[in-house]
Amino acid sequence: MIRYNPKIEDGLTSNQVNSRIKSGYVNYNDDVKTKTYEQIIFYNVFTLFNILNLILAIFILLVRSYKNLLFLGVVLCNTLISIIQEIRSKKAVDKLSIISSSKASVIRDSKVKVINIDEVVLDDIIIYKRGNQVIADSIIKNGEVEVNESLLTGEENSITKKPGDVLYSGSFIVSGTSTCRVDKVGKNNYASSITNEAKYIKKVNSEIMKTLKRIIKIISIVIIPLGLVLFIKQYNLESNNLSLAVVNTVAAIIGMIPEGLVLLTSTVLAVSVIRLSKRKVLVQQLYCIETLARVDTVCLDKTGTLTEGNMEVEDIVVLNDKYDYNKILSSMYRYLLDDTKTMEAIGRKFNKKTNYTYITKQNFSSDEKFSSVTFKEGKYILGAPDILDKSSDMKKLMEEYSNYRCVLLKNDKDNIALILLKDKIRYKAKNTLNYLKDEGVSIKIITGDNEKVVSRIAKDLDLSNIKCIDMSLNNLNNLDSIVENYNVFTRVSPTQKKKIIKTLKKLGHTVAMTGDGVNDVLALKEADCSIAMASGSDAARNVSELVLMDSNFDAIPYIIKEGRRTINNVERSSSLFLTKTIYSTLLAIIFLFVSMNYPFQPIQLSLVSSITIGIPAFILALEPNKEKVCGNFFLNVLKKSIPGALTIVINVISVMVISNIFNINPNEISTMAVILVAITGFILLYRICDKFNILRISLFIVLIILFLGCIIGIPNVFEMVSLKPILIIYIGLVFILDIGLFDFLAGICEKKIFKYKDKIIK
Repeated sequence: MIRYNPKIEDGLTSNQVNSRIKSGYVNYNDDVKTKTYEQIIFYNVFTLFNILNLILAIFILLVRSYKNLLFLGVVLCNTLISIIQEIRSKKAVDKLSIISSSKASVIRDSKVKVINIDEVVLDDIIIYKRGNQVIADSIIKNGEVEVNESLLTGEENSITKKPGDVLYSGSFIVSGTSTCRVDKVGKNNYASSITNEAKYIKKVNSEIMKTLKRIIKIISIVIIPLGLVLFIKQYNLESNNLSLAVVNTVAAIIGMIPEGLVLLTSTVLAVSVIRLSKRKVLVQQLYCIETLARVDTVCLDKTGTLTEGNMEVEDIVVLNDKYDYNKILSSMYRYLLDDTKTMEAIGRKFNKKTNYTYITKQNFSSDEKFSSVTFKEGKYILGAPDILDKSSDMKKLMEEYSNYRCVLLKNDKDNIALILLKDKIRYKAKNTLNYLKDEGVSIKIITGDNEKVVSRIAKDLDLSNIKCIDMSLNNLNNLDSIVENYNVFTRVSPTQKKKIIKTLKKLGHTVAMTGDGVNDVLALKEADCSIAMASGSDAARNVSELVLMDSNFDAIPYIIKEGRRTINNVERSSSLFLTKTIYSTLLAIIFLFVSMNYPFQPIQLSLVSSITIGIPAFILALEPNKEKVCGNFFLNVLKKSIPGALTIVINVISVMVISNIFNINPNEISTMAVILVAITGFILLYRICDKFNILRISLFIVLIILFLGCIIGIPNVFEMVSLKPILIIYIGLVFILDIGLFDFLAGICEKKIFKYKDKIIK
């Protein structure tokens, strides 16, 4: 392989670039945001529950009970819905991902060109500035930068790199500008070659995911041995044959499988992704929607988040008129090339040609809060006034100009000038903060600015009970007390930002962090839910789970509302699915010890499950729901599902008991059991709906009519028979008793779950 070493001012030629592309030496982006279409189809078709259902269907085919294959239709519909929704979600995410994807500035044919990162080729001359994430291992040819490699190594301290040093892919530029030659691409990059354990991977904090995994794990352990023992028991009954034993066992196992539960969750989350994409919100991690809905503390970076981040020089306060601040600032801007909002504002105001002789420089550091350039004419420093000059005179001056962000220009002897900058508060930022306050969410501002500037902005945003602390004066020994008692943190270093977030989490808070700069990266990746502005740095966007594509802070209320809709509706609908799983498992265990036929056939359970669980669960799951998320997801689902499940089990046992009294045949037992399961299902649905609206009333009426139409209009299809009047009266009495029984069991369940909640959660 031929290696090129082009001059940094020329870069590669078009012919050299084409040669690299033909040879495959392109820095393709293997960090795929979403699954491919093939993966979506594969993972939705070949699920544990689908495979189980297929095996059960084969057994039904072998005994030629074809109409009991109706459950396969439900499985097929579930799979198709899941595939379609996930593909729609993928398209929404991919569309926004393309818009938000990082670009690279390269020099080719002696011109600077902005290209996609997967168009960069080996030996390209690439320019890195503050905020850029290094996309390919590169050797510095010119310039000096401060680099953070924490996403690769976990080390949080920045490293200064000079010509000849290597910038590793995955690290990000904290300060400075450098021109580099791309040394490796694709799989040869350092970030691709290190082990997965060394890469930064954020653990998903999702109660829904944990609950689903727990349910699937329990069912996976129980279902096969229980099914085998039940089959043996059913087969050995005198009145049974192989065909009936298979049908009964399949019915029991089908009831235990909550296949719709997984589908429901993925569908609701996919719909949320699509809805949020219409609000210009890119969801980079699916379950973060849930996490944000549970957030009780939001930490906000000021510049670029609460404010627009477009600093402008408002005025200059001359402190010593023997210096020409115009020449000094123009010269400093020319050589510093710091890609900070402050330096950009200074560059727009002071960008004149000067004849100062450059010697060396120190780029701006988020930790030290200043930058400097040494010329033959002298050394000049630009930075935070309260850091560079702690005198009482400077404090008085800062109080006088407290409405501005102030930057001090000085040399080793004198203060030269105070540069006054101003930034606008984002449109609707005040409305967003008011919404968070009304919802009981604590708001904390974390910034590198000084106390006066931030306090003024906090007041302009109507933040009440402002308690401010200067973190540059704090040794962090009592951080637990500080983060609880203060809500505005000033002069905060990047490492301190992370420690504040970490401490809040340790104290039991669910924390969201918003930011846009490289100084926010450590805090963003530590937060439970991280939100970046698309207008911010590459590094901030890449470590965040949500990206606000139009950098519009007022999208946060919509994200929280979407999260609440997701969690509350999934929780409500999950209790319907789990009810079926619980009562089917309990009945399967009971019939291991009872010498009677299992009372259901697969086609009957398909009918009851579709009408009282499947259809209402999916309709209710997509309803608006703005209620606050309360309690543990798993416990809430158990509290709603156990009473219904136990009521059904008691009903079925009662039917078994009276079967001898009234000389009930197996078909009548089955018919009564199906009707009682449906009645309990409607009672549970009524309790879950709570407050009725037009949609819920209509849904209830349609479902009842549909069920009655099936058992009265086409009873033979569902193996239903006409019942004696005495049995119909019995069903009516049980229905009346079930209302009280359900409430009684709900009360006991509430007390017992509350008593043992810690053990249940574990």
